[in-house]
Amino acid sequence: MQYKNFTLDDFQVKAIESIEQNHSVVVSAATGTGKTLIADYIINKFIDEGKRVIYTAPIKALSNQKFRDFRKEYGEDRVGIITGDVQINTESQILVMTTEIYRNMLLTKDALITTVKYVVFDEIHYISDWERGTIWEESIIFSPPHMRFLCLSATIPNADEFARWISTIKSHNVDVVMNEIRAVPLQHMLYDIDLGFTEAKELKKILQIPEYDDVFARKKKKRREHYPVPDHTRIISELKNKGWLPCFYFIFSRALCEKKAKELSQRNNFITGDQRIRLADIFKKTITPELARMPSVQRLKSFAMKGIGVHHAGLLPQFKEAIELAFTENLLPVLYTTETFAVGINMPAKSVVFNSLYKFDGMNFRYLNSKEYFQLAGRAGRRGIDKIGYAIGVADRNNIDINKIIEFTARDVEPIHSQFKLSYNTALHLLHYHVPEEAETILQSNFDYFVRKNQNVHVRIMAQYKNKLKILENMGYIKNNKLTERGEFLLHVYSNELLIGEIFSTHLHKELNENETILTVGAIVHEERKNVSFKIKGAAEIERRLLQKILRNRYVYEKINKMHVRRLSLIISRWAGGANFTEVAGLTTLQEGDIIHVFRRIIDSLRQIRHATKDETLKDKLTTCIALIDRDVVKVEF
Repeated sequence: MQYKNFTLDDFQVKAIESIEQNHSVVVSAATGTGKTLIADYIINKFIDEGKRVIYTAPIKALSNQKFRDFRKEYGEDRVGIITGDVQINTESQILVMTTEIYRNMLLTKDALITTVKYVVFDEIHYISDWERGTIWEESIIFSPPHMRFLCLSATIPNADEFARWISTIKSHNVDVVMNEIRAVPLQHMLYDIDLGFTEAKELKKILQIPEYDDVFARKKKKRREHYPVPDHTRIISELKNKGWLPCFYFIFSRALCEKKAKELSQRNNFITGDQRIRLADIFKKTITPELARMPSVQRLKSFAMKGIGVHHAGLLPQFKEAIELAFTENLLPVLYTTETFAVGINMPAKSVVFNSLYKFDGMNFRYLNSKEYFQLAGRAGRRGIDKIGYAIGVADRNNIDINKIIEFTARDVEPIHSQFKLSYNTALHLLHYHVPEEAETILQSNFDYFVRKNQNVHVRIMAQYKNKLKILENMGYIKNNKLTERGEFLLHVYSNELLIGEIFSTHLHKELNENETILTVGAIVHEERKNVSFKIKGAAEIERRLLQKILRNRYVYEKINKMHVRRLSLIISRWAGGANFTEVAGLTTLQEGDIIHVFRRIIDSLRQIRHATKDETLKDKLTTCIALIDRDVVKVEF
């Protein structure tokens, strides 16, 4: 079968046949095999029939990329985007959005949903994300009966179970299409201090030799003496000699990404004069003059001008865009990056290197699991260019479990699993829109309940629901099993519900001026990062005045993060007061991209509150607040 000048593979043909039969489809296929062609087929089919297709993505960066790609393919007037940052062409036939936005539209019974035929869930394995997985489950659970789904993921070992769950709760056929054959085969390797590039099984044999240190004329190691860890500059040099560039060098630390880029740039230059001219042009067109003068931008740009890129979430969005454009034009043979770069973004390289196969997951240090490994390793190998892609882990002999490494690099065996957690917002929607019997059926529709029921394990989901309703009733959001006016406000607040409700559905918000309103919301949505400092000289009076007002509501005073209030006081008051971004960035060691992320989260929350309230005076105040924060550096541009 031919489609868009491609001869389709069997798995693509099977998926299209399922679509033609009005079935949902779960596609589990290796990275780089052309899963997105199936999504393209859906889009072409249904826009020709005058129907809408929604394309959801787990992160805004991927949503933005898909929006740009689809506009080029289908025309600007036919494609829209809805995220917390931006809304463009919201009535278009092709709508790109984050999964959160789609879930929220379902909960509020947005009329647009009735015109949508298919929803594409890109990176559906995010359902396993402990923090956000509930959003994916609710997106499927609350979708109307006429809706069909295309669920895409690199590998889903339990795809059949997942498809049975969807079929059971939605009462329509859900087909599974599998393809484990990559378009570009992967070779999995380690880089060892003595052996260089080698396979894990070969290293295992070597490590089992009793007289190994004598063989390499090395004194026997004392218990506390360490083996040297392979140096990244040596690895990159050997990759270059073998013709295995470009490469992604994955590091689970932003600071180390920048440190290693600096070290490599001190003795290496990977690009020509003509390429540097093109790079300079990309930076000039992408980054505004004010930001281009920032020391951090100049420093990272100096690395890039030698063909060495850095990409992580703490960078300015404009700089990240420049790096992405440069990489797609083959101007960056080496890119030091964190794992976020591997989420869906279609930018493969010839090789990927893991600085470590060990990571800190927020709670413990542990080895990668197979899904995490293959998410990153799958970026190796460019279709139509490379005959093979190379995934290389740096071996640290001081701390190595070679059997574990062999296990998780062999194949992806990590199933997707439920992380369903009932929120106050969902509880309110169930009470408001559904009779008790319907609410129970919906609550029993989550993936965890399905799996446990098949295992004959009892789940007390209704007890959780009733407990949340009791709390909401005690706080005045419910009365006689119906939503109060405050409860109706909370229907439109999707995170930090009770804290925001106690501020903006009571009279408390009337005590706050615009800057205090922004600071209060900032303190609620801010996500703390380790080893970050803020200048707080002069912040005490701002903090004191705000907390004195907040003290009038005991719940808010106890629950709001007072440290966030103190730390954000100056950067928010200065930015809202008209200071330039360079000045604001000088008030904290928080990276520039993180500062913009804070401002964008504040704007997203302020818009949500503005939509939720019926108080016209509050709406006007929130509009002013948004305008104070939503300045050029913060805006999303397309």
